[in-house]
Amino acid sequence: MSARELITEHLDLWTRAVTKKSSSGRGSNGKIELTGLKKLRELILELAVRGKLVHQNPNEEPAISLAERIAAERAALIQAGAIKKSPKLPQITPEDIPFDIPIGWHWVRLGELVKKIGSGATPRGGKNAYVKSGIPFLRSQNIWNDGLNLQDVAYIPPETHERMANTHVFPNDILLNITGASLGRCTVVPGDMETANVSQHVTIIRTINPLNRQYLHYLILSPYIQSLVWGRQVGMAREGLSKKVLEQFEIPLPPLEEQHRIVQKVDELMALCDRLEQQTSDQLEAHETLVDTLLGTLTQSENATELADNWARLAAHFDTLFTTEQSIEKLKQTILQLAVMGRLVEQDAGDEPAMTLLQSIESHKAELIKSGVIKRSKALSPVSQEEHPFKLPSGWKCHRLGELVSKLGSGSTPRGGQRAYVEDGVPFLRSQNVWNDGLRLGDMVYIPEDTHARMNNTVVYPKDILLNITGASLGRSTIFPDQIPEANVSQHVTIIRLIEPAMTPFVHLCIQSPLIQSLVWGRQVGMAIEGLSKKVLERFEMPIPPLAEQQRIVQKADELIALCDQLKERLNQASETRNQLAEAVVEGALN
Repeated sequence: MSARELITEHLDLWTRAVTKKSSSGRGSNGKIELTGLKKLRELILELAVRGKLVHQNPNEEPAISLAERIAAERAALIQAGAIKKSPKLPQITPEDIPFDIPIGWHWVRLGELVKKIGSGATPRGGKNAYVKSGIPFLRSQNIWNDGLNLQDVAYIPPETHERMANTHVFPNDILLNITGASLGRCTVVPGDMETANVSQHVTIIRTINPLNRQYLHYLILSPYIQSLVWGRQVGMAREGLSKKVLEQFEIPLPPLEEQHRIVQKVDELMALCDRLEQQTSDQLEAHETLVDTLLGTLTQSENATELADNWARLAAHFDTLFTTEQSIEKLKQTILQLAVMGRLVEQDAGDEPAMTLLQSIESHKAELIKSGVIKRSKALSPVSQEEHPFKLPSGWKCHRLGELVSKLGSGSTPRGGQRAYVEDGVPFLRSQNVWNDGLRLGDMVYIPEDTHARMNNTVVYPKDILLNITGASLGRSTIFPDQIPEANVSQHVTIIRLIEPAMTPFVHLCIQSPLIQSLVWGRQVGMAIEGLSKKVLERFEMPIPPLAEQQRIVQKADELIALCDQLKERLNQASETRNQLAEAVVEGALN
């Protein structure tokens, strides 16, 4: 099967195999990587360097003769003093050879193909040596596989450039990042760049003619050489890939004419991948726009009857609409928004209105204050008509969160910090334990009973709502479960204890909704230090339905969110299957 057939025969697999990018914090949903196309690009490069991408021509000069010509040129450069003589590299043994190569190819050390391998340096004075204009000083952030990115390029004066003669860069040099997260990124210096310097995090690879530099560039980008780059680098935090390690890389060398054919074919296939990637991105963007438009009809529904009609039209196309994790997450957010707006279930005129519920809460709060269970706090201003987030359904009221609670406050750090933790004791919950779908206790810590007793103001009990108030997990919340009698929380988590416990599920649903999340992210101040303060939180405007309606809303929302979870699970299973199939196709092509 030809390389082009390999692409076209499995087109659906390459374009539909995607994975979610690993990221955290707000806005992480929906970021995906086109895994199939990434694997396809890697496969093209791996086929190229194994001699499986283009045909071999037995009449061409074999690669061993090319290697001899390069060796002769290298010797001439040494004799002329153009380059220094270096220690002879060890001969490649059969044990060093990782895979078979075609007849006419030859294994050679990278150091035997170059007149220079060496990293750059820091100019005297470091960043203080930079000037507004001068000689480009290339750092690892400027080196990308598809070319130089000069957006934030630094410059050094010509005299500094002259002093750093050993780190000069010229057109057609190959630049390779040798440290940090960008280790292995590589590019060829374009012909229109007269000269530059590089930092100590970048190595210059200057080849000896007539080697095809673009072939060597593609070779370095291939999974084969990238595995050497990451597998043989030592002391990465300091030195990364040393010259001594790099020059010993075993290079599969094709005949020169075949190198040219390989480069031409790789260019052609990568251009095809670019087109596929653009088409796939366009399709995903169009799909996202369609989903947004159709979900918008749900939130614009005037009542539950209209919503039911719009939902029915949407449900008829579930299989084609909700095919990405992002679209399913948007559906879930729409469900939460409809829930808190009173559009998810029918109103019942026979329900006791929210005003009666709030009056009951006010009376109960007065009793708790009188009995000394809670302290009297400053009265909060009523929610004005202008502050209402939307037109409230009949029987609903908008109320401050602070008027609904017997406790609203964050936890604290135990005396001694992490040294106070013990192997067994009272659970001490931190922000990493608090997630919208429940507590995650994989890395839960514990504090002693006496420490817990001293921190009695930060104790949490079943039915308390826990809300993360700082950092990337800001806004995540959960209901403390009945299975754990009590615990403490850190200063990054706030306890919300409602006067009417029956309201807890609905208030938690509200907190997860886009309505309240926009308040959480929009009103938090000094996030790096304090995050969401009690003063800010207690003023949140909460839409309050009749209690009976709250229960119907939560039940319906739970049903629909469970449906979203089922869709996501099926999607993940299908995605995993496609990725496994892509892996199998890659393995089959290489064997």
